[in-house]
Formats: sequence, structure tokens, C-alpha cells
Amino acid sequence: MLAAPLVCPASSSPIASVAEPDLATVHGWAAALGALAARIGRHFARAEPRQWTLVYLQGLLSPVERKNGWQLAEAAGATTPYGVQHLLGRAVWDADAVRDDVRAYIVAHLGDPGAVLVVDETGFLKKGTRSVGVQRQYSGTAGRIENCQLGVFLAYATPHGHAFLDRELYLPKEWTTDPARCRAAGVPAAVALQTKPELARAMLERALDAGVPAGWVTADEVYGGDRRLRVWLEEHDVPHVLAVKRTEPLWAATDRGPAQVKAEALVAALPEATWLRLSAGAGAKGPRLYDWARVAIRPLTDPAHGYWLLARRRVTDPTDLAYYVCYGPAATSLAALVRVAGTRWAIEEGLEALKGEVGLDHYEVRHWDGWYRHVTLCLLAHAFLVATRAQANAPTAPSGPVVPPPPTGSLAAYRAHRGLGCG
Repeated sequence: MLAAPLVCPASSSPIASVAEPDLATVHGWAAALGALAARIGRHFARAEPRQWTLVYLQGLLSPVERKNGWQLAEAAGATTPYGVQHLLGRAVWDADAVRDDVRAYIVAHLGDPGAVLVVDETGFLKKGTRSVGVQRQYSGTAGRIENCQLGVFLAYATPHGHAFLDRELYLPKEWTTDPARCRAAGVPAAVALQTKPELARAMLERALDAGVPAGWVTADEVYGGDRRLRVWLEEHDVPHVLAVKRTEPLWAATDRGPAQVKAEALVAALPEATWLRLSAGAGAKGPRLYDWARVAIRPLTDPAHGYWLLARRRVTDPTDLAYYVCYGPAATSLAALVRVAGTRWAIEEGLEALKGEVGLDHYEVRHWDGWYRHVTLCLLAHAFLVATRAQANAPTAPSGPVVPPPPTGSLAAYRAHRGLGCG
């Protein structure tokens, strides 16, 4: 069986692009990918799926135009897609265990205590009604209501690169209230209705419980508007910058005492001198410059922590504003909040890279296990690209293999690691 060729990692991060590689470098990449496939091999019950996993990863990283079962099998020299279909369907292996290895691999190569955990979602346009989780629903990818599946993703953003730690498929109520339909799509009986913010919380909890080093969490309005998620993050002392709607009611000090005030009203009362022009990160045409301001919220002061409403105003259209609820150390600067808020753009580009570089949305599977298996292997292939790129752009080569940190075991350990106590 011939494996698909390994290609030079394309650049989808702000790090400088990798120089044209020599043959020895390409052989080194191939060996590293083989070692990565061997690392996850313990999660497969039989040898054949282990072998097909490496072939599948090589195919995802290859120039194959459509990375579906037939084309990946053809690129590997197989006459039928049986091996690929078996890997994604009937083979015995645990996609969640592989996900945990993906997370450890990313932390080993990109780990940074100032990293930002970013929750974002993307749509997968589908035809018909049999693909698990599919229904007519709003897709940010399409910008309209479409027949699609929705995946919620947890990304890890550092100065060294951006990769994806976790994934969950959103099951709408129309699915979870139809047991026969769920059984036909292979949905485990224990899976119940969970909102997208609840899926986000589960992924964040897994990351923090595993000891993933991070300084902040950010997400868009779907997640920022969920007060239970915001409260959970505060209870675990996780700093965050979460987008909210302009109508979001927030507790603030007013002339008549503490009261709930809409976000847009709090910002409208700010003097013009409050606004500062800052970059939210590098864009395709240079720095993403906006005017930014913040106002303290929460009537009861906390000397150790700050609570703010952050506002972003478009330079060319002062009526175009966005709002973020923020929580973090009291000494946090406005520029630091802006940096975190701007991280979401990089992750949107990362989702595009997942689709464009490793075929995240090229799958033709319909069942639960097939979706999680394909997506998990895509996350691993993308993480390999990002880690390879980061290593190539590092000022000095590492002196030896990077060993992932052991799991710390609990959120309490995470808090203790950051000197937050266990209360």
C-alpha cells in the first residue's frame, strides 16, 4: 500500500512561513508523523486500523483535492475505500482517547501560560436528513439558515501557533427527542440535549482538568450571553473576555444605586476621551485597528479581580460597536483585554485552515462515531502542521524530544498550580 505524499506545511499562522524544505527535512517530517501515529496506536485494538490511521493522516496532509474515503484510498494505492470506511466506522478504537493525545501533543509543542482558550463553532453543509445532528439551522459559515451540522471547537492560541484541543457535535432538540433517529445514527443512549454553551463548558473543564496552561478564555455572543457559563468561569477563577449582545443587562453602579443596565447604555455614557485606538492583532492588510474603551461593572469592588464591559468601535463607522464582558486580575490593562478579544479572528482563520488544509468538511460519514473519528484525526493532522511550522520557525532547535506534561488530575490542582487555592 502506497502512502499519500507528505507536503510542505502551508502557513496559516502569523509566524513566518517555512522555507522550501530539502529532502532530508521532508524525510524528517515523515518520520515525525510516523512517530505521532505510533503514539496513538495504543488506542486501536487491531493492527490494520493502526496502519490505516497513518495512511489517513498522510492523506489529510496530502494535496488530494477531496479528502473523502474514495480519494484517500486511491491516493494510498488501494482499489476500494474499505480500509478508510472500516477505520471511521466498524474498527474498535476510542476517538476521545486520541483527542486526549492530541491535546497533550499540542501542549508539548505550543504550551504557554499566557495562551488563550477560544471557543468557536463552524457549520458543515449537508443534504438530506440522515447525517447525525443535521437540520435547518443558522450556520455562521454560510451566514444564513442552512441544512447543516454544527461542530463546537476549543482552540488553543499562543504566539507559537494556533491549534484545536477538542470538538463536540451539537445535537438539536429535534434529534435528542427522537430516540429512533438517534439509534439509527449511532448516537450513544447516554447522550442528552446539551446547549452549545454547555458543550463549551465540558470542553473547557476537560482542558483545565488536564492541566492545559492558559491565561484566558474568549468566545462570541452565543457563549458570552450564557450567564451560567460566565458564572462557572468566575467560580474557577478563569479570566475571560466574552462577547455579549448590546442589550445584555449588566450590574453596575448608578446614581440611584446598583442596577442592571444594558451594555449599550453603559458604553453610550462614556466620554469620548475614554476611547483609545489599538490593534486587535495582525490582519491580511495590516493591524486590525479599532477604537476601544472599557467601563467597570459590578457595584461591589474586589481588590484582587476586575470586572469590565469592553467596547470595540469601528474607526470608519462609529455606530458599529461590539461588546464584551470581562473578568480578570485587577491590574489587567485595556491592551491586554483587546489582545484576548482579537484572538477570535485568528481562530476563525484556523477553522478555515482545518477545512482547506486537512479536509475537515470533506467527510461523507453519517454516523456519530464516524464524525468524531474523522474530526479528531483532522485535529491531529492540523496540530502536526502547526507544531512542525513552530519548530521550523523556532530561534534555536530543541535539544531533545518534547515530553508532554502529565495531567494534573483536577480543577483543584489547576487552581493550586496558579496559586488560587482550593476554596
